[in-house]
Amino acid sequence: MNLSRLRLITFDVTDTLLKFRSAPGRQYGEIGALYGVTADDNVLAENFKANWYRMNKEHPNFGLASGLGWENWWKHIIAGTFKDSDFNIEGKKLDAISSHLIELYRTSTCWQQCYGCLNLLSYLTSKKIPMGIISNFDPRLSTTLLNTKLRHYFRFVLTSYEVGFEKPDLKIFEQAMIASNLKNLQPEECLHIGDTPLLDYFGARNSNWNAFLIHDKSPKELKDKYGDDIEEKHVFSSLYDLHRTFVDNNEEKFLSMGPI
Repeated sequence: MNLSRLRLITFDVTDTLLKFRSAPGRQYGEIGALYGVTADDNVLAENFKANWYRMNKEHPNFGLASGLGWENWWKHIIAGTFKDSDFNIEGKKLDAISSHLIELYRTSTCWQQCYGCLNLLSYLTSKKIPMGIISNFDPRLSTTLLNTKLRHYFRFVLTSYEVGFEKPDLKIFEQAMIASNLKNLQPEECLHIGDTPLLDYFGARNSNWNAFLIHDKSPKELKDKYGDDIEEKHVFSSLYDLHRTFVDNNEEKFLSMGPI
């Protein structure tokens, strides 16, 4: 596909544009230590994962539908992570740790840009293609993108919490088309780039969008898990890889692909 055929490109954020500087378990351990709570990072990491999955199941989309709210959603995860690590922290101290962590994840202290991110975004900007964000995230995302020096590249930022729908729901892709403010925009003129096959790739494709997948597994490994619905030409090892494909082939590779 030639870039000139595209009128909108959207990105996922976590592990697509931004990644953690250190694993949540280690980050929780470092902040806990500031308040006199010394815990094993590996234990915290396992308990964080368990609480994350539990809260996503019991209160999806950061507690929006259940009325819990995103801040309390995260406080439940933080409290559960430390409690399951055999720390019964008194209320005021736990509130302080929770507030500290919630604010910290707005900043570049916790996040760094993924490999090739800036060069690709600068390249697409030079091509004058409008870009946006579609992410299963809470309302901190715009501030996080601002603090990591990425916000100015994007016409809009859609989070699942603020929109009310999570990827792969077709409605969040429809909302992105509306948020672009592009007249007569058609799904086949849109491209979504993300790292999660079920949420990003299939979510976009089921919305009749084009989709590229940024993934460290080979196309063959992805096909073995997800079947032939993932096309090899749509899989890139990094944003750098995608950028170089655009530049090195002068986009002719995409012209020869036909519709993606």
